[in-house]
Amino acid sequence: MEIPPKSPDGSEKSPQSKELLTSNTASTLCISSRSESVWTSASRSKWDIYHKPVIVVSVGAAIFLFGMVITSLSCIQIKNKNVYKMCGPAFLSLGLMLLVCGLVWIPIIRKKQKQRQKSQFLQSLKSFFFNR
Repeated sequence: MEIPPKSPDGSEKSPQSKELLTSNTASTLCISSRSESVWTSASRSKWDIYHKPVIVVSVGAAIFLFGMVITSLSCIQIKNKNVYKMCGPAFLSLGLMLLVCGLVWIPIIRKKQKQRQKSQFLQSLKSFFFNR
C-alpha cells in the first residue's frame, strides 16, 4: 500500500486539491499580469501613458536645480562651506541622472505604443481573414 507524500506543514493533500491549486494559480496569473492593457482594449489618455516619466523628469529637474543652488552657495563665504561642496555635486548628479532617465523613457513608451497599435491592427486583419 502506497502512502501519499505529506506536505511540509504535515497535512495530506488529495489529487483533487492539487488540480484546484494549479487551476487557481493559472487564473491568478492572468488576473495579476502586469500588462492589463493587452487584455483590455480600452484606450488610455496621454496622462495615463506618460505620467511616470513626466514625474521622474520633474523630480530630476527639481533635484538638479537644488544641486545648482547648493553648489553655488559653496562659492559664497559662509560657515559650512565644506558641507555645500560635498552635497552640491551629489544633488547635481542625482538630479541629472533622474532627468536623463525620464527623458529616455518617453521615446521608449512611444515606440511601445506604435508596436502595440501595429499588433492590434495585424490581429484584426488576421481575425478578419480567418473568421470567414
